[in-house]
Amino acid sequence: MSATLRKLLIGVPVTLLFSAACFAQMTIVEGDVKGDDGKPLKDAVIKIDRKDMKGAYNTKSDKKGHYIYTGIPQGSYSVTLEVAGKTVYTIDISKTNTAESNVVNFDMKEIAAKAKTAPAGGGTLTKEQERSMTPEQKAAYEKNLKGKEAEIAKHKELNEAFGAGKDAQDAKNWDLAISSFEKASAIDATQHVVWGRLADSYAALAKTKAGPERDELLAKADAAYLKAIELKADAPEYHINYAIALANEKKIPEATVELNKAIALDPTQAGKCYYNLGAVLTNTGQTDAALEAFKKAIDADPNYADAYYQYGIALMSKVTFGADGKMVAAPGTSEAFNKYLQLAPDGPNAQAAKDMITSLGAVIDTGFSKKQTPKKKP
Repeated sequence: MSATLRKLLIGVPVTLLFSAACFAQMTIVEGDVKGDDGKPLKDAVIKIDRKDMKGAYNTKSDKKGHYIYTGIPQGSYSVTLEVAGKTVYTIDISKTNTAESNVVNFDMKEIAAKAKTAPAGGGTLTKEQERSMTPEQKAAYEKNLKGKEAEIAKHKELNEAFGAGKDAQDAKNWDLAISSFEKASAIDATQHVVWGRLADSYAALAKTKAGPERDELLAKADAAYLKAIELKADAPEYHINYAIALANEKKIPEATVELNKAIALDPTQAGKCYYNLGAVLTNTGQTDAALEAFKKAIDADPNYADAYYQYGIALMSKVTFGADGKMVAAPGTSEAFNKYLQLAPDGPNAQAAKDMITSLGAVIDTGFSKKQTPKKKP
């Protein structure tokens, strides 16, 4: 057996394609702006600020008074109208709708009319407004104002904690990421993205540990993934990442259940879901289960080159030796490597696939590339 072949068969980690995937659902915010005269207002500034996480988007109304901003992640927002550098009015969206546009209209004539009555809270009272208010109205206004100030402070603290965690993740500083996301989850436990990020960080740190410490971190990752799923069960990424964590704990049946949930939510990801499962199983020494996972990836996506290659590698574990000392491959082994070469003749594993085929005494199928030359059986 060649040194190259021996290396390929002994513990070469399989790269996960999207173990930290996030499939953000995008939405649209649009509306019409009318001036004091009731006519469409051009060049009014619309500020769209995310309330649950960091995120700020600006746009302007056109000559028809219409504005539109596409590609905004789903979430909670405040939409503010600004004219001539002054804030006019703010409307909150508790949760954006991804099925259709989120329409937020501004009519400055109506806004001015509302301003003559006692405001519900927020903003600064004019002297005229303050004089026209009853003691009860003023008390209600001040209470509402304090509540809004507290809410703004809470969102600011949440954004800072979340931003610090995200930056730490990007730098692969998992301890800091975990402490930041834990702080964010304590500030607001209803944000699924915080729990998802926290779970990803626990799982990443677990890869650097061993024994009871690793097991404890994986258990925390599991709990955080379950919390994210509880808050947003229709997000396939949480089921995928939870499945990978379960597979790392060798809980294969449970991992398969989660993958099937992710596939049901997004069937186009089936091939990659099973490939990721196969990668985890390979990296944790569960070859038989990995073989089945890679086969499912191929069944889901018959043009998935890397799945064929890894399927072939997994089949190599089934190689036996005849009385003459020659290797006897399991059915389908050389076919898997040839299929990889057909789909990715210049792929990163092309030479390794050829070495495998040659070592098995099989023939490289040259039909996939005119540049290739046939290799005869030894």
